[in-house]
Amino acid sequence: MKTFKINTQNSTVKWVGRKVTGAHNGTIAIKEGKLDFANNNLTGGNFVIDTTSIKVLDVTDPDTNAQFAGHLASDDFFSIEQYPEAHLEISQVEPRENGSYHVTGNLTIKNFTHAVSFDAQTNHTGDTISFTGKITIDRTKYGIKFRSGNFFTNLGDTLIYNNFDLTFSLTAQAVA
Repeated sequence: MKTFKINTQNSTVKWVGRKVTGAHNGTIAIKEGKLDFANNNLTGGNFVIDTTSIKVLDVTDPDTNAQFAGHLASDDFFSIEQYPEAHLEISQVEPRENGSYHVTGNLTIKNFTHAVSFDAQTNHTGDTISFTGKITIDRTKYGIKFRSGNFFTNLGDTLIYNNFDLTFSLTAQAVA
């Protein structure tokens, strides 16, 4: 087995959350992580996401941006003071063609853990691996119910859709 450690400086995770009137987007950082390979095939891995690093990219007014970022940090959303990290532990990997995989793992946000599945692509270049893909997450499974139509009525155009996307592009280096 060969382990590849995530290079957090060369890795990005972008988020998109949607609402009736549009969408917001930003970034969140990987704190640490690793990918495990056997015979050049992905077999497992885990990631720690730094929820305190969440940034909003589409709101350009500094005061509005700070207010929105503060709201995402609050108990209405990610409760980052109490839960500064989220975790993904890969539990199952189904190889597909040309370095692609269907990955299943356990995602923990705010002390709620649920299975998530997603397609990912790997690319080997010497002792470096890239790992890319997109995860769609139902925020209500993790206690994030603010303006969800599943829990509140008469929201009109203030409704926020339950699913949000994390698109990741990670770079990992072989551990000697």
